[in-house]
Amino acid sequence: MSIDPKRWRWTIPWLFLAPALIFFTWFKFVPIIKGLIMSFYEVKFVGADEWVGLANFQLALSDSALGAAAANTLIYVVSTTIAGGLLAFAVALILEGQALHIRIIRTAIFFPAVTSVAVLAEIWRILFYPASTGVVNSILGFFGGAPQGFMSDPNQALFVVILLQVWKNVPYSMVIFIAGLAGINRELYDAADVDGASPLRKLWHVTVPGLVPAFSVVIMLSLIRGFRVFTEVYTTTGGGPAGATEVIMTNIFKTGFERLDYGYAAAVSFMLFAFTVGLTVVHVLIKNRFSHT
Repeated sequence: MSIDPKRWRWTIPWLFLAPALIFFTWFKFVPIIKGLIMSFYEVKFVGADEWVGLANFQLALSDSALGAAAANTLIYVVSTTIAGGLLAFAVALILEGQALHIRIIRTAIFFPAVTSVAVLAEIWRILFYPASTGVVNSILGFFGGAPQGFMSDPNQALFVVILLQVWKNVPYSMVIFIAGLAGINRELYDAADVDGASPLRKLWHVTVPGLVPAFSVVIMLSLIRGFRVFTEVYTTTGGGPAGATEVIMTNIFKTGFERLDYGYAAAVSFMLFAFTVGLTVVHVLIKNRFSHT
């Protein structure tokens, strides 16, 4: 029996993709579906789970602890997106080019991006140790400043954790911006020079419009990373002190694995998942609208 060559050309790529698709589906989509089903139950370790319908979702909407965690998450997302994006943009402008010393500096700056979060958290704890012998406190003391509590102070802890996320994200965003800068037509800069444009006007009228796709990617990645942040917070403060750095993901973790309320944790997880998907769709729609104007 002969097989149509056109059918083979369609089938062979899917045969190569099949193992990865099966693996991805089993470990990605199956847990999502099981989590959604679990969110409608009160999970019991002895006996059958009890169907509670939308009760877990209704509880999530009125949970003050979750509301506080959501507020912290929102502050975290907005701060890391704006500060990290602008800083990465500035670093990319400074380090654009192929000179050897620039490449060495770029490599050095990229180290936080490839270092384990647990290691970064330990470095952060050493730097911001809340005593006069801490690194940052020693520097403050040299200039006559009083020792600060940093991650042990409820008024400062969230800012210190945000600083860690900015430090970790800037290298990724910097690489995206540098790739975007390489794609800008150099003739536009030559034309601006002929017109006598100042560096600031070239930046605003040539560089920034040329980097709109890069800004779009950086903003989307920052939003997703921010709303799903867990390791950076859990390994530095664990959500403390007094819930000052509690975010949605640490709240879900504690609900599920400390209070063992799996049904409620699954409901909040699915709400966060739906919100992230919705945010991505809105971002894509806005991006497409700007692309067609």
